[in-house]
Amino acid sequence: MHKLLQGIHLFQRDVFGEHEEEFVRLVQGQHPEVLFITCSDSRLNPDLLMQARPGDLFVLRNAGNIVPPYGEGPGGEAATIEFALELLMVQHIVVCGHSHCGAMQALLRHEHQAALPATTRWLRLADPTRRLVHERYGHLPDDEQLNVAIQENVLLQLDTIRTHPSAARRLAEGRLNLHAWVYKFETGEVFSFDPRVEQFLPLKVAGYRPSV
Repeated sequence: MHKLLQGIHLFQRDVFGEHEEEFVRLVQGQHPEVLFITCSDSRLNPDLLMQARPGDLFVLRNAGNIVPPYGEGPGGEAATIEFALELLMVQHIVVCGHSHCGAMQALLRHEHQAALPATTRWLRLADPTRRLVHERYGHLPDDEQLNVAIQENVLLQLDTIRTHPSAARRLAEGRLNLHAWVYKFETGEVFSFDPRVEQFLPLKVAGYRPSV
């Protein structure tokens, strides 16, 4: 904790003053183009990954980067998506999974159920991913099954985003793009799902087009 508190001191002393004009301008409002949905895992830092500035990203994080289907009980996920689309008018939603995801590992292996009942209930929202992996990829080694689950889970969340009225309307109007990414934190690579070949491929900045 002391390290983080010291970080606040360094920010106020060395960073804020240098960018004070930018921070003051943010008081007038936020205008992000992207809703970035990702895992709570502390090893994934969206702003660092994309070198984003304050105000660039509207971020939603939870265990397993899961988006419950619309109407699946009250939740911050539905409210965040609605706010991002109706008030902030974001043009892109990115769902970004990551390598070595503990949530997906727990989903596949039913780990820690007794100790983590709330987490177990939450991960049931990703049961379609677990069933698909076991039925189609059960012959693979555990680490490969985990990689498949991470990718399939990202695609599942894009399907549930489409159940949200704000997203469905904007997709129909051509005013929203959905993106499926997986970040490999041990190499720094980002893989993007390309619907033309139905595979996750290394993200190329020049001419980036994949939208699911």
